[in-house]
Amino acid sequence: MNLPKLFEPSLRHRAHEIGLEFQGREFRFDELNRRSNRIARRLLAEGLVPGDRVAVYLKNCVELIEIFLATVKAGFIFTPINILYREGEIEHIFADADPRVIFAHRESDEILAPLVSMRIARHPQLRHWRVEELIGNEAEEAKEAKEAKEIPSSQITSDTVAALVYTSGTTGRPKGAMLTHGNFVANAESLIAAWRMTTDDRLLLPLPLFHVHGLGNGLHTWLALGFQTRLLERFDKETFIEQLLDFKPTVFFGVPTMYVRLLETPPEIARRIGQSMRLFVSGSAPLPAAILEQFRGLFGHVILERYGMSETLMNLSNPYDGERRPGSVGYPLPGVSACICDPASERLLGDNEVGEVLVKGANVFSGYWRNPDATRESFTKEGDKDGTKAGDKEGGREGYFRTGDVGVRSSDGYYTLQGRLRELIISGGFNIYPREVEEFVMKLPGVAAAAVVGTADPVKGEVPVIFIVADPQSPPDMAAIEAACRKGLASFKVPKRFLLIDELPRNAMGKVQKNLLADRLRSQ
Repeated sequence: MNLPKLFEPSLRHRAHEIGLEFQGREFRFDELNRRSNRIARRLLAEGLVPGDRVAVYLKNCVELIEIFLATVKAGFIFTPINILYREGEIEHIFADADPRVIFAHRESDEILAPLVSMRIARHPQLRHWRVEELIGNEAEEAKEAKEAKEIPSSQITSDTVAALVYTSGTTGRPKGAMLTHGNFVANAESLIAAWRMTTDDRLLLPLPLFHVHGLGNGLHTWLALGFQTRLLERFDKETFIEQLLDFKPTVFFGVPTMYVRLLETPPEIARRIGQSMRLFVSGSAPLPAAILEQFRGLFGHVILERYGMSETLMNLSNPYDGERRPGSVGYPLPGVSACICDPASERLLGDNEVGEVLVKGANVFSGYWRNPDATRESFTKEGDKDGTKAGDKEGGREGYFRTGDVGVRSSDGYYTLQGRLRELIISGGFNIYPREVEEFVMKLPGVAAAAVVGTADPVKGEVPVIFIVADPQSPPDMAAIEAACRKGLASFKVPKRFLLIDELPRNAMGKVQKNLLADRLRSQ
């Protein structure tokens, strides 16, 4: 199975139905199909061959969707670049991915043009195309509607790489995760089944499509089922409530920062929105339990929290039917195996033991682009004969992927994440998991957000420091917060410094960039 086959029921059999809304315009599935075919033919005429990378540096727009469809139909590799990235980050991806074509808006020329010019000097085959150039005239549209040429996809298998998605780079240089057609198909089919998605759903999609959350969850489930979707250029807290009221979606995929903004909704409007909604989903960053409870009281819905990564798409999810446990990311999704292991020995751990989360399934990527060492290190080695290790074969799909996330499984099978392995603070021989401390402090009066990082200490090796964002309505009493920590936490978990900060640094998906907080501590 490949992505063109997955999307065929919508693009061909629902051809004349309205599938997409964007900025007041409606698009039928046959329009998207035809326009993407035109882009694919243009790329083929330029001499691109299957496996060539097609990069996009685009905010959400219809053209981004059409370029994506064109690349997967023709066997090229879709390479999205975070629109918030600047010169150094973009240059790294250009050098690593070596794209043949880069699509962007004209407004990005100030950033991109110098970088592309330098690269063309060394690689003359590179093309820089503005999406404004893709807009055809009426005569071209009529001719293409008559010809209705399709792009052959018979050579594309489930193992063909569909996208090169670069990791967020919060702890170092971004690496390109090679996601195959099979990865994306497995992810879409798993979510459709687990979250009871149907052709009757309506999706409001403000998530950036350069990230797997918007691309793999939003775009692919929509194209697979053919329900109606309204795409937004971005999440705008000033107009988002109007969008919810006007479009009346049944499904919304968001990140925790979006849900925090939605808590500002007047109660009577929140109830109206909740009446037409079927499912709110949160991911890409931990959802504080306090936010889930406040949202339940306001909208009448329990947010479904799930867990995924750029390298694996979606791994775990709270159940659609059953308890959506605050602070937990639920059970493995259909087709996914998960376990908790000792990060050093890869020894399997039991229930209620803290260790690294390992996953395995058709959703797991094929490896890091041009980086076999990183790929090899990311998968478990061959398991020993008595089965006490998680892996079964070295590298590739056969082993378990080491997520780098610390977690614990309850006796009834729910997984709870406790932070990144690299964020683990070892203070005087004791392990401190930052999320435990953050969750505790987040429940205290006057705290809008919190992040814990470790800093060097001559006696204990490391000690925790907490950054706190004040609730603008009721600023926190820092002395009272410290006293509460001393009363409610083990002594070694109590932060040694309590620092107020205007806002936490976050990436495009709302994940806190703790490396920047650590840099701030080191510079002081």
